[in-house]
Amino acid sequence: MSAQVVKPRIRGFIATNAHPDGCAANVRAQVEVAQASLPGTGIDNVLVIGSSTGYGLSSAICGCFGYGASTLGVCFERPSTEDKGASAGWYNVAEAHRLAREQGRSFETINGDAFSEEIKQQAVDALKARFGKIDLLVYSLAAPRRQGADGTVWNSVLKPIGSSHSAKTINLRSGAIEERTFDQATDQEIADTLMVMGGEDWADWVETLRDNDLLADSFRTVAYSYIGPQATQAIYRFGTIGHAKEHLEATAQTLNERLSADLRGGAWVSVNKAVVTQASAAIPGVPLYIGILFKVMKERGLHEGTIEQIVRLYRDHLISDGVPATDDGGRIRLDDLEMTPEVQATVDGIWNEVTTERVGELLDYEGYQRDFRQIFGFDVNGIDYDAPTEVHRELS
Repeated sequence: MSAQVVKPRIRGFIATNAHPDGCAANVRAQVEVAQASLPGTGIDNVLVIGSSTGYGLSSAICGCFGYGASTLGVCFERPSTEDKGASAGWYNVAEAHRLAREQGRSFETINGDAFSEEIKQQAVDALKARFGKIDLLVYSLAAPRRQGADGTVWNSVLKPIGSSHSAKTINLRSGAIEERTFDQATDQEIADTLMVMGGEDWADWVETLRDNDLLADSFRTVAYSYIGPQATQAIYRFGTIGHAKEHLEATAQTLNERLSADLRGGAWVSVNKAVVTQASAAIPGVPLYIGILFKVMKERGLHEGTIEQIVRLYRDHLISDGVPATDDGGRIRLDDLEMTPEVQATVDGIWNEVTTERVGELLDYEGYQRDFRQIFGFDVNGIDYDAPTEVHRELS
């Protein structure tokens, strides 16, 4: 085994390593929230696609530790070796496995490409052998590319549709306020992004489970999305990704009609609050918006991380006898606190005023950077980053 001192290798929105102890501490903190906030029983089996980071990780934790469900996760992470560290997601899942084993719970992970038929079949085999029918499927996949069964590869892009767009943003290396211009997407890029981030694969997962008689009565499924403010909509909601999310929402409506008729179940898209992720850090304008938003919401006592939101999602919407509360588009709105008129008006005012010289005054820039580092297990309270730690962590 190889104990190493692990120092962060982070440049802007790119991180190439992770600290196993910091990632483990993050998972323990989320487990504590789930167990303090949720009843401990109520679901038999949960399947989470994209279970290793962000909202997917919180969903797996809430299922297993908050409701006592046997939980199967699917993710695509870099494992550790005897002398090389793993990705943050691998370390997250390793700690979730350890805690589940320690507490006598069932938490399993399949590591591989969730788009592939091979991984879908592995999930089916595992469910038939050790789980049974699924009560809840969470689809939280955020992949940049997809490969079809015939070898076709689709890559998602982040571009505006219809015209080029200039966006105010913050340089995460220097803290400077800048403006970037993006060319409009081609028709092929729009179509490719839809194939990666639309609802087709979510529907494929549901149909695969149905075909194998693995959907429980009252089965429910949810996929995650984001809408965001006016300031970022040209590049996000009205761009290629937003176009794909519209397809995701249309898929939810189709699935919901079938599931409600056949199983007294349902399917929904949950629009979640903006949080710091490696993916969101790469979206022009979003880090700047999040820095402003966090400052405003923290000052009002409204700030939530992923675990607090997923607790609300499970408790108030998914794990109940009633139908989830939705907006006019049939979407669950966990971004309700973010999008209140008072919060958005304050954010808009700051957005228009912010300059490089006023970043420290008008943004929670340090909080943003700290949250980003913590995704990878760095800057976590209670961790001795000068001490060697075992970098090889296995799933057990």
